[in-house]
Amino acid sequence: MLLGRNEIAISADEEPLPPTVSRSAIRPYIRQQPNKKIFGVRFHLGLYNLSNIEKEKWPHGWLRRIGEEPVIIDEVAAERSAGQIQSYLWSKGFFNARVRDTVRVEGEEANVVYSVTPDQPYTISDIRYDIQDSVLRGLVLIDTVNCLIERGMIYDVDLFQRERQRLERFIRDIGFYTFSTENIYFRIDSSLMRQQVVVNYVVSPRVTVDHRGTQTTSNHTMYRIRDIYVFPEFDPKASLTGGDEYLRRLDTTWYRGVHFVAPPGRTPVKPEVLTQSIYIAPGSLYNVTNVERTQSHLTDLRNHRLVNVSFVDLHGVSGQRRDEGMLDCIIQLTPMQRQSFTVELEGTNTGGNLGGALNLIYQNKSLLKGAEVFSMKLKGAYETLTEDVTGFKNTQQYGIEANLRIPKFMIPFPAKESFIRNKDPRTVLQAGYNYQKLPVFARSVANISLGYSWNGNKYTRFSVNPLSLNVVKLHYINPEYQAMIDTMPYFSNSLSDVMIVGGRYDFVFNNQTIQKSRDFWNIRVGFDIAGNLLDAVYRTTNIDLAPDGSYHLFRQPFAQFLKGEVDAAYNFRFSEVSSIVYRLFAGVGYPYGNSEFMPFEEQYFGGGSNDIRAWMVRTLGPGSYILPESSFINQTADMKLEANVEYRFKLFWILEGATFIDAGNIWTVRDDDDRPGSRFRFGSFLDDIAVGTGLGLRFDLKFVLLRTDFGLKLRDPQETEGSKWIPLSRPFNRKEDITMVIGIGYPF
Repeated sequence: MLLGRNEIAISADEEPLPPTVSRSAIRPYIRQQPNKKIFGVRFHLGLYNLSNIEKEKWPHGWLRRIGEEPVIIDEVAAERSAGQIQSYLWSKGFFNARVRDTVRVEGEEANVVYSVTPDQPYTISDIRYDIQDSVLRGLVLIDTVNCLIERGMIYDVDLFQRERQRLERFIRDIGFYTFSTENIYFRIDSSLMRQQVVVNYVVSPRVTVDHRGTQTTSNHTMYRIRDIYVFPEFDPKASLTGGDEYLRRLDTTWYRGVHFVAPPGRTPVKPEVLTQSIYIAPGSLYNVTNVERTQSHLTDLRNHRLVNVSFVDLHGVSGQRRDEGMLDCIIQLTPMQRQSFTVELEGTNTGGNLGGALNLIYQNKSLLKGAEVFSMKLKGAYETLTEDVTGFKNTQQYGIEANLRIPKFMIPFPAKESFIRNKDPRTVLQAGYNYQKLPVFARSVANISLGYSWNGNKYTRFSVNPLSLNVVKLHYINPEYQAMIDTMPYFSNSLSDVMIVGGRYDFVFNNQTIQKSRDFWNIRVGFDIAGNLLDAVYRTTNIDLAPDGSYHLFRQPFAQFLKGEVDAAYNFRFSEVSSIVYRLFAGVGYPYGNSEFMPFEEQYFGGGSNDIRAWMVRTLGPGSYILPESSFINQTADMKLEANVEYRFKLFWILEGATFIDAGNIWTVRDDDDRPGSRFRFGSFLDDIAVGTGLGLRFDLKFVLLRTDFGLKLRDPQETEGSKWIPLSRPFNRKEDITMVIGIGYPF
């Protein structure tokens, strides 16, 4: 009989129960789980049942692989699950918990009910320390203020394990190289009969075994670092086959207390760069945290395929103190290929327009032997435009980009080693030229920038671009297209030649880890400022205005504006294959001084594959403005608010599914006579919010994720008759209210 569902019924005398006795905490210990459902339908089981069990050829074998075999009720598995739940509750302090499993038949399915009676949890009445190592006794007792276990807490095995790991790190950070969690254990005395336990906290001495198998106990030894040997061009294969002969072919040099062992005349990365990433020093106590930081920072240089940090115990070497040991640190670095040429094909998705690009890429991973990564890219791209939006079908782009990433701060900041060690700073120099050719116009965009980035902590990163120059030049425009946009000053001005001289600040918070089951935040805050310095210089020097009423630099007007953005997404994981993502975006640009309008590149649009997906790209808004049918559809504005909720789940094979709700709009920050209703107003902006929903399919090809979303309009701020909620005002129109968009990667 098919397993319908598992029910967990918890009965307790006291409420609320701790989170450890919740249904979500207990459910993973149930061995048999029913067939998965998607919106109430056993989709995977249906795929499996489509196959002929007696045939292996396609599509039968394939359907069984991507489908899910029927889960038949197993009473033995249910009984074992009840035992596992009881063991779990015991580990959480509920020593007298009772769990009973009952099978109930409903029609053609059988449900299993797990009745859980947790009873009262056992709490910790006292903690008694038994430190059997006289060297560690004082250190451990001083550290008890940081102990995770406290009197009055509910007994919890996981808490004890975290405390073992905490104390191990504390002791290994002060020199005790051989100490491990195996030297920490707890004896629990539950004989008090008052639902209380006494915790005996035991730290055992070091145990060594000689060649005869005789065990000897002794106090743990504190270790110091004697010498550090770095192999910057370590070859694992040659070392394995050559042995001592491989080492004899290497030369040793000395730099700032570190021995560098490498083939004669070969230094792929300067010693000063490597030592900045080494947190271990000769004469210092062994510190496991510094070992991990060394491993991490050497890896972050992105110059080494393998990074291995190990230690050699110099037991019995002359000159040692009797109460201390000595270690040699061996750092083996296997370099990546320094230079490479790559031909890259990529899918593009610019503002909802899909296409492809061919990139020719040259990369040098240590241009000046300082782990500087230099790359140059030649790019050619072709994109299909949304014909309903532009009236035209394609665009072509050709460009060149150069990028130099330096692992420290360059001019005008000094390269302080303490900052380099702690904040992982980067200096990034970028330059590029891009030529865009559309049927209606052709223009070029040249840019150059200087930027700095550094870590705040393990989850935050800051970046500042104090200098950024963008030059937009319009080379050709179709006369009919020019005549069309001349009637709309907002578009004609924003598409004209412009120079943007300014800077940008970004803050990023991301607490995502390699643990896929963990929830995480991704928050980005950015600010742009442009034109202020030039405007101040021109005004103080009394330079004359150009005929168009603005200041020009090299015969081209420069933009002046402020812009700020906040983009926050929270990913809540239900399981390894399903999650829900909440996202909020707010952005506003304000032109002033030398600019009446925001540059086209800095404006916002609504609709498209990464936006409110029930609208085609650039067709939403601004505000409640109603677009005439014969008008220019490509709508942009100065401000944007957007909120999204998306549920993502695995279907089968490479296919993923999604359902979503999008809401938001764009607005101008000033009145626009050509677009009435487009200005943002605090008192009425909620009435301008567009709402769409839909379903999506994603094809995860590992190297790229292809996405198709089907959006349905629910609320249209451009509705003129009845309610703006479409289901309340009129029947759905398949052509006007349903949109299919194609994208690359997740929308956010």
